[in-house]
Amino acid sequence: MSGYRILYHHRIRADDGQAVHVRELIGALRAEGHEVLECALVAKSGAAQAGGGAAGTGWLRHLRLPRLLTEALEIVYGTAGARRVVAAGRSFRPHFVYERCALHCRVGLLAARALGVPLLLEVNSPHVDEMRALGLLRFAARARASERMVLAGADRVLAVTRVLADLLVARGARAETVRVIPNGAEPDRYGPEAGAASRTLRAGLRLPGEAFLLGFVGYLRPWHRLDLVLEAMRRPGLEALHLVLIGDGPALRPTLAAAGSAGLAGRVHALGRVPPADLPPRVAMCDALLVPAINAYASPLKLFDALAAGVAAVAPRQPNLEEVLRDGEDGVLFPPGDAAGLAERLRWLVDDRTRAVRLGAAGRASLLAHEWTWRGNARRVVRAFEEVAQ
Repeated sequence: MSGYRILYHHRIRADDGQAVHVRELIGALRAEGHEVLECALVAKSGAAQAGGGAAGTGWLRHLRLPRLLTEALEIVYGTAGARRVVAAGRSFRPHFVYERCALHCRVGLLAARALGVPLLLEVNSPHVDEMRALGLLRFAARARASERMVLAGADRVLAVTRVLADLLVARGARAETVRVIPNGAEPDRYGPEAGAASRTLRAGLRLPGEAFLLGFVGYLRPWHRLDLVLEAMRRPGLEALHLVLIGDGPALRPTLAAAGSAGLAGRVHALGRVPPADLPPRVAMCDALLVPAINAYASPLKLFDALAAGVAAVAPRQPNLEEVLRDGEDGVLFPPGDAAGLAERLRWLVDDRTRAVRLGAAGRASLLAHEWTWRGNARRVVRAFEEVAQ
């Protein structure tokens, strides 16, 4: 058939990397010829959603409640959300329900069963483990029971890394249902137009001629460990290294203050929050893009943006990132949490700029060869459904 009807449910309020994933995948599924109905608290795709659009829901993005009440509402939403998705499905008649997994969320499973269609469950992190580690889980037994129920009941569980896939099997997913679909990027956004704009942007930073520009993209949090790169920048042989921070967040001001205290203020440049449409030239102006720290199971969006842009990716040497990067072939890996090790690998790039160019080109070629793109991911989602349908 030419296309499927997909009922896409998520519970995301924030407009961050999670929202980027939702928007990009929905857009890619539509571009592949499928009809997607978004059913959510706050629409992310920019189109009408089931049960109303984004109008009147902007306040939800900024609502802050005590953790106990927030978690209680997440549990209550399970019933109300399922009714809403089922009601939408009665008229939409989806071929399958696609849900982005969330804590205490049984909505997709209950709705798919009521509608008599398969559930494809996208999982980006082990939510129960995360919240427990942060000390923010108030209804632990219920959360774990919901997690087991949903993971075991889904027709396909789509994990963003193999590391996460193995963890989900240990948490209750059936091994035969699990597939790995990493994050992606849109390489067409990094064409000649982005290249021309990147040169203008770089000139605006007024860098010294010998400067090597290392970029960080994202919402800056303390766990990103930007202190590692600041410490590395103070070491001999990296005097030409400049850091550009593309994004905002609670760690931005402390990072800039630490740079000032270390005598690095003139080599650290903060661009602030950048709309997604304006991101490609800012990534492309960098000589390399850094993932200073990431958890053990994530598939970082910034890594795929670096590959799409043809910019050398620098990241910790850990299994989830080694699923994508090969050190010295299409990226640079350093020992996690080791400023000295990071400095050594950065010197290897800075000392021979052609290496960065070669690694960036190899990274883009790898992205294209593996189809780590949003359209590629849309096709993987459809193949996962077709496995179930057959």
